[in-house]
Amino acid sequence: MSNQPFGFSNSDDDPDRDKNAGGGPTGPGGMPFGFGAEGFDPAALGQMLTQFGQMLSGMGSAMGTGGQDGPVNYDVAKKLALQQIGSVTPVPSSTASAVTDSAHLAEVWLDGATTLPAGATRTEAWTAADWLENTLDTWKRLCDPVAEQVSGMWVSGLPEDARQMAGPMLGMIGQMGGLAFGSQLGQALGQLASEVLTSTDIGLPLGPAGVAALLPTAIEKFSEGLEQPDREILVFLAAREAAHQRLYVHVPWLRQRLLATVEDYARGITMDFSAIEEAAQNLDPSALADPSKLEELLQQGTFEPQTTPEQKQALERLETLLALIEGWVETVVAQALGDRLPGVAALSETLRRRRATGGPAEQTFATLVGLELRPRKVREAAQLWSRLTDAAGIEGRDGVWAHPDLLPDSSDLDSPAAFVDRVVGGGTSTIDDAIAQIQEMEAREREERGVTGTGDEPNE
Repeated sequence: MSNQPFGFSNSDDDPDRDKNAGGGPTGPGGMPFGFGAEGFDPAALGQMLTQFGQMLSGMGSAMGTGGQDGPVNYDVAKKLALQQIGSVTPVPSSTASAVTDSAHLAEVWLDGATTLPAGATRTEAWTAADWLENTLDTWKRLCDPVAEQVSGMWVSGLPEDARQMAGPMLGMIGQMGGLAFGSQLGQALGQLASEVLTSTDIGLPLGPAGVAALLPTAIEKFSEGLEQPDREILVFLAAREAAHQRLYVHVPWLRQRLLATVEDYARGITMDFSAIEEAAQNLDPSALADPSKLEELLQQGTFEPQTTPEQKQALERLETLLALIEGWVETVVAQALGDRLPGVAALSETLRRRRATGGPAEQTFATLVGLELRPRKVREAAQLWSRLTDAAGIEGRDGVWAHPDLLPDSSDLDSPAAFVDRVVGGGTSTIDDAIAQIQEMEAREREERGVTGTGDEPNE
């Protein structure tokens, strides 16, 4: 799986990057493609759009897809992902029962390790195809903000006279981008579907709310070579899934905060348009009849993202929040299962190494937004939650999730002692005061809504 954001290319991997330094790809006569010595060339734009139209027609025929709604062609993504997954065997009833039993046991043990109640209303055993079907809606929410920004950059990159001349034909450019994004996303999700162990394996609530899900086929592969009994591994993973569900169900702002951070990143995207100009210049519509050329053409339509300070801040916030989630889950599961399953520490370390060597979480976020989770931060987050549990107890630790402003930031992960001191130094007044302010604000809002409702009623 590519480690670049979907729709993007890595300039360091392009041996021809400096070939036309300063001028971008050139057309006949050495001029930048689509522009002549006197500026914009309408004939060149017409030729480019005609090539785009032929390319889109060939893509649609080759993939057997219809039109698309939005910036990503999810029909293409789903089809390519299913092709990569291949045939799947339904989960046997005995395996599904084992998953349900493990989840039930894990929930009982978790009750003593966190103040957050059970969040899952049911537990399911998924195949890779089930995972794809049940998580695609969330992937749309994650991918659309990035893809919409990229699509908008295509149009804004054209000169004003070019946009006016192109008119409705600009839609073809968006369709080409949708196909390209759909292709790359489909390949990424196809691989991820065969690797993930649970619905929250990459830290995000990808599945339906309140549904805990484990993937027995992937778990069986994960268990190969491990010294722990298969049943213990299943209970351990069920506990992690259940802990994630408790956090996402009972911390209502968390899901939206993650999605909003991706949107913050997307709004700052800028790019170098030289790649699309080069792709348009070199298009050979006759090659579209050859399926082997399709992926090559899709890969040509890539861009080099320009990282802005705002994007770096958004990525740091996203990385920190995911590390806090992962660290909290690791701490709670260790507390709940540590005295009951002797292999919990070893299994936790195995998952850490899995991420350190480029597991599904890193690959997915690198493909999605260029983010690579740093396992060091996850380890430090777990240490912070563990120290806070020792100092403030379970209630004090879980109370930090009451509001996003109470959470540790990236610097706190590097200096957990300072954060713990702020929370428990002289008591938990910091958290208590913040929660009291939140409750007071909510009370005022309820009162205002009540006054408004009364004012709308007819006078007696």
